[in-house]
Amino acid sequence: MADRSRSGLEFGVLGPLQVLADGRQLVIGRKGMRGLLAMLVLEANRVVPIDEIVDCLWEDEPPATARTIVHGYVSRLRRMLEQADPAGSARILTTPPGYQLAVDPWRLDFHRARRLVAGARGKPAPIRAQLLRESLGLWRGPVLADVPGEPITTDLDELRLAALEERIEAELELGRHLELVGELRQLVGEFPFRERFVGQIMRALYRSGQRADALEAYQRFHRRVVDELGIDPGPELRVLHEQVLRDDPALRAGGLAEPATLPPRPGVVVPAQLPAAASGFIGRDEELAWLDRLCDGRDTGATTIAVVNGAPGIGKSELAVTWGHRRAEQFPDGLLFAPLNGFAPDREPVAPAEVLGRFLLALGVPADGVPRDLDDRVGLYRSVLAKRRVLVVLDDAWDPEQVRLLLPPGAGSVVLVTSRRRLESLVVSNGARMLTLDTLSEDESVRLVDEVVGKPLSEQEPVAMRMLAELCGNLPLALRIAAAKLVFSPEWTVESLVAQLSDDDVRLRALDLADTGVGVARALAVSYRNLPPELAETFRAAGLVPGRWVSPHAIAALCRTDLGTAAARLADLADAHLLVEQWRGGFVLHDLVRLYAREVLGDQDAGRRTAALRRLMDHYLAACDHARRLIRPSGDGLDLASVDPTAPRPATAAQALSWYDKEWPNLIALVHAGAEAGLHQQVWQLVRLVHTYCVARVVSRDWHGIAEFGLAAARVSGDRRGEMLVLNAMFKINWRAGAVRGTLPDAERAHRIAKGIGEPRYLVMTLDQLAGALFAEGRLEEALTYYREAVELARRDGDALGEATVLNNLAQVEQRLGQLETAAQHQFQAMEVHHRNGDERAYVLAVNNLAEMYTELGLLAEAEEHARQGVELARGGSMQFEEAFGRQVLGEVLAKRGERVAAQAELAESLRLFERLGSPRAMLVRTALEGLAGA
Repeated sequence: MADRSRSGLEFGVLGPLQVLADGRQLVIGRKGMRGLLAMLVLEANRVVPIDEIVDCLWEDEPPATARTIVHGYVSRLRRMLEQADPAGSARILTTPPGYQLAVDPWRLDFHRARRLVAGARGKPAPIRAQLLRESLGLWRGPVLADVPGEPITTDLDELRLAALEERIEAELELGRHLELVGELRQLVGEFPFRERFVGQIMRALYRSGQRADALEAYQRFHRRVVDELGIDPGPELRVLHEQVLRDDPALRAGGLAEPATLPPRPGVVVPAQLPAAASGFIGRDEELAWLDRLCDGRDTGATTIAVVNGAPGIGKSELAVTWGHRRAEQFPDGLLFAPLNGFAPDREPVAPAEVLGRFLLALGVPADGVPRDLDDRVGLYRSVLAKRRVLVVLDDAWDPEQVRLLLPPGAGSVVLVTSRRRLESLVVSNGARMLTLDTLSEDESVRLVDEVVGKPLSEQEPVAMRMLAELCGNLPLALRIAAAKLVFSPEWTVESLVAQLSDDDVRLRALDLADTGVGVARALAVSYRNLPPELAETFRAAGLVPGRWVSPHAIAALCRTDLGTAAARLADLADAHLLVEQWRGGFVLHDLVRLYAREVLGDQDAGRRTAALRRLMDHYLAACDHARRLIRPSGDGLDLASVDPTAPRPATAAQALSWYDKEWPNLIALVHAGAEAGLHQQVWQLVRLVHTYCVARVVSRDWHGIAEFGLAAARVSGDRRGEMLVLNAMFKINWRAGAVRGTLPDAERAHRIAKGIGEPRYLVMTLDQLAGALFAEGRLEEALTYYREAVELARRDGDALGEATVLNNLAQVEQRLGQLETAAQHQFQAMEVHHRNGDERAYVLAVNNLAEMYTELGLLAEAEEHARQGVELARGGSMQFEEAFGRQVLGEVLAKRGERVAAQAELAESLRLFERLGSPRAMLVRTALEGLAGA
């Protein structure tokens, strides 16, 4: 820790606001900047809304320019931090709706103070005293003494007092009674209602031989609280007073007063049942803050209920217990804890009657006073807690009925319920609030492993640690198990553990501690075994989906059920936190959950798995075929839309593209899975179908990988038509990406296959491909010959789509040869045919091509009219490439007319769209823009 603080920036709020750069104090400047920086430091690594900043700096009367002033403060603070530390150990980020100080928490004095206080818990007295002295040494005076306004620092003031109390307690254990008397007199005077200081001075005085003074200290406190607050001293202090009165030998032996000398009575015994908090608790700042706000804003006349839900191993119990310990002082009447065993692997859920019996005993009810009847137990429990403030933690609940009878009746109590289920009916019937835990961030995951191992592994092996966090899915349970393996086997490096976990077949077994019964797979198995048969089937089906997310449509196909049932089952699995609904109808499996689902699938025979995958591919073939026909009419002879009548049916081209955008990762994964399962015909069909989307979106990088699978699948299955159609699809993508050169051998092979098949439409398709490949090689006259042959064949066969496509490409060759008028005539014909046949995307492209030809012919008015028409049609039809091309042509027309500013605007928008698509045409537009700028 010390090494970390010697370089870079450090921030101090435990006293006047302080910023140190390599140990040198910086001058912060005016009070407004100090106030802003103090807020950012106190809320480090969280966003502080600008409205909150304004309210804090100016209270009720901010100036009209308050937000502008804040922007200025932020700019100056950024400049100050950057100049002091160019390496950027602390940065102020603009993160809507405000600003955030991004900094390693160890650079904040209050964070170090908290860690020292937390680290002292449970240690022997000498170590505890030393750690607490070190923590208290970080205070340089009142918190933020030089900052204007009223920064919220009560938690830090409370932290200092708690550290003082604990340090004195440790030193009392060490026998330093006489030395502490003077300090305690001062503290009791400064904090007259702090009961623990009063008890400590009574023990220090008594053990120093000043029994009368110890009794006087109690009487003085008693009079004060009765006169000023109207209450009696607390039970622990009263017990201590009685011990002093009768010279209890336990006081001379040291240690705390023993409340057990009083007979247990309901309301006198203060239960403290929370288990020990896990060491190395990392992250969850937002969740802890959420619970803090819930607690601070609770209605003191009602019980506040929070349901903390999440997946197995996500850290629900750890969060609830940690928060309970941190806020224990706010519950003077006790902390109750019950493990309900809702999802325990080897135990039945605990009945409410049993929990009530335990709670009543903990609250001081004698064993023979606990009623046998459930209703009587409930009544007594509520009576005992009627006017008391307690925290009740109900861990691992199975359902709401296990919880309802255990809710205290009110008076500001708080109940935390943890469960793998959402328990939504508690929200409806009991006003519960819901907190769903997600996995940790990458930084938090790395810090957690560092903390558990006890070494800064993230500094020694930073890349391997990030990979370890990723392989553990940032799941706290998996991270702790991985860290434990590093502790148990010191000879292991993080890199070697990463190598083991990288094998999907062994990762779950590796994340298991056999001797302890703790493991990720074991935790998931409990949830899986508790699923009814139809949900278990759906869970296995979700594991079969090879992509990143699962839709109700896919589950309906796999489970042979209707869409509504599939959606309801997925929602139930999400409720059990085996899936996450990341958007409406889009369900995602955590990586480790997916591995577990596949492990369960491994119990099924390969034939059943292949049959299910075949149904899934049929589902996607039907959906893709329908969607592609909305983007562009098809002339390849494939008709698969009826293979699965339940497949999704977008209604417009824009909806079809949106469906493809969302499903694209799944489609890639499905091609790989189908190829691995030997479903060759479906693989090449899927590849052919998705090429229409890839042309529209200019997808080339991902396409090339799946295209090779499609080509191999067609060849392995001996399907020559499939091979020809995939070769043609590859050509179309290369044509759009400007990468056709070198594809002539493939074009020739495709044409040979088409001649063998003998269908005219395939001959037209491959003649067009062959001509395009020759065009790219510069063999323009040969290209013209094949294009003309293709046009004639298409007309004879009545293939309007093929005719228009070839005419468009023929015009491009003629344009290159300088035959502009002929080219324009053919381009016009192509445009007309596309329009008649409803091929809107090809029609818009033809309009833009014609505008480009009119530009070269000097017909600028006609060129501008067509280019504007192309842009307008493209914008209305979600055609980004066509819009970019139309704006490129329009920019060139405007430039020729001397309208430089308008031309630059069109070209700039064209460049933006081409760059977004990754199109090589962006380079041409950039050159044109540079030419205009230099003109």
